[in-house]
Amino acid sequence: MTTAQTQELDVQPTPLALLLLGREADPRSERGVECPGDLPSPSDPDLVARAHAAKEKLGDKVFVLGHHYQRDEVIQFADVTGDSFKLARDAAARPEAEYIVFCGVHFMAESADILTSDDQKVVLPDLAAGCSMADMATAEQVAECWDVLTEAGVAEQVVPVSYMNSSADIKAFTGKHGGTICTSSNAERALNWAFEQGEKVLFLPDQHLGRNTAVRDLGMSLEDCVVYNPHRPNGGLSAEELRAAKMILWRGHCSVHGRFSLDSVADVRERIPGVNVLVHPECKHEVVAAADQVGSTEYIIKALEAAPAGSKWAIGTELNLVRRLANRFAAEDKEVVFLDKTVCFCSTMNRIDLPHLVWTLESLAEGTLVNRIEVDRETEAFAKLALERMLALP
Repeated sequence: MTTAQTQELDVQPTPLALLLLGREADPRSERGVECPGDLPSPSDPDLVARAHAAKEKLGDKVFVLGHHYQRDEVIQFADVTGDSFKLARDAAARPEAEYIVFCGVHFMAESADILTSDDQKVVLPDLAAGCSMADMATAEQVAECWDVLTEAGVAEQVVPVSYMNSSADIKAFTGKHGGTICTSSNAERALNWAFEQGEKVLFLPDQHLGRNTAVRDLGMSLEDCVVYNPHRPNGGLSAEELRAAKMILWRGHCSVHGRFSLDSVADVRERIPGVNVLVHPECKHEVVAAADQVGSTEYIIKALEAAPAGSKWAIGTELNLVRRLANRFAAEDKEVVFLDKTVCFCSTMNRIDLPHLVWTLESLAEGTLVNRIEVDRETEAFAKLALERMLALP
């Protein structure tokens, strides 16, 4: 449809549509932000040498964090690798580093800024490296959800538990309302704690991790769970449904882990007899139920490290990591394959490539601060409160 036709129909593009078209930028969104500088060409044969030179010039002033899902060309320059929370804590443990270059996505850099000192500056090489899951819950939507819970007469019974994969705004909401943050490793402990504080949990923003933890680990039934859809009036739920539910799951999901299906599991079992299916708990409930093992990214790595030679594994998580693990364990006679036949990178994480990293490091080496991620003081205070509750979990 042309612009003229759109005007004739008096149809106004939505804010999200404008962001996706690259025509507007929202500072509270993790999309639609252009790089403010001139990137080196991806075909520049000197990119690796330039990155090494800039990093060496910066010395101890820079600390580079690389998330497990990051591409290999970037991971080679990481001082430490890990999941989002581990990396944020690693950054806080390096107070001498003036610059924290976070090769991950926006919410991860926010967490690093919350946990590091005021003297440290957190930098994201590409501001458009966001997280589709984190984008599925905005502060305005969650505030409206709390109003719905209040009108249903259940808000006082509800404890919010937010996944680490959420914006600083959502973490702050959680802290302000007496809740805690969780990771995929400690979600069970977080939910047990929450049910000691109240009768119900509002789980944000990944419905699958919330459902899998409640049903698989805490022994609840699927009927104990309802899904709140922020795009429907009252979340698409009646007051009676909210009163009956124990787990109120936000309608969010990971675009990578949500792709795996029962067909993926059946197909790999047929193709590779004796294969062990190991998936991330962000996968759909039926996929988790059909797997042999379920665990966080760190759990997946440790399971493969402990696996016997000759074992076969189909892994349901992001492809960059699976490919790296396949190469690593091939020498130990361990076969590691991707669970699905379809290539499945984390597209937003992959926005951070070698040209963006080189541009970032060279800018910092020249004394120019770029792409700083800075959380405002009030948001930081409440978000930190929620994070501290997580750190205090038994």
